[in-house]
Amino acid sequence: MFKKSPKSPITILNQEEILTILGEDFECEGNIKCKSTARIEGKITGDIVVKKGIILGDKGIVKGNIDTETAIIFGTVNGNVKVKHLEIKATGNINGDVKTEQLIIEMGGKYNGKLDMKIGPEKQPEPEFKKEPTFEVFKKTATQHIG
Repeated sequence: MFKKSPKSPITILNQEEILTILGEDFECEGNIKCKSTARIEGKITGDIVVKKGIILGDKGIVKGNIDTETAIIFGTVNGNVKVKHLEIKATGNINGDVKTEQLIIEMGGKYNGKLDMKIGPEKQPEPEFKKEPTFEVFKKTATQHIG
């Protein structure tokens, strides 16, 4: 009778086994690349590329760009974010441009920048404009006025 709705990528990321954890004491200057899901609680100055997803903890700070499949942001990002599925939590703050297909912002979450949202793999259709009827204006000649 009732169909089970498919789980969202955000829910799946929350239930995913996290193999990479960078704790509060972790500070890094340089780019980070990772294949598994990563949880970041420390401070990163550099770009982050993670294949599956990122959970940025409430004390986590990233000064650089993030590129991943799914991201849940509790902390602060000062840079651009390119992600398919993005959730900004109440304590989350992004200062930079975001390119995503799906966006959830909790009450209190902050975002300052340009937003680019795609509609799947297809391009958004061009709007159609109604053609207004055209009226031809006929000039009356002097003979028509006299007659």
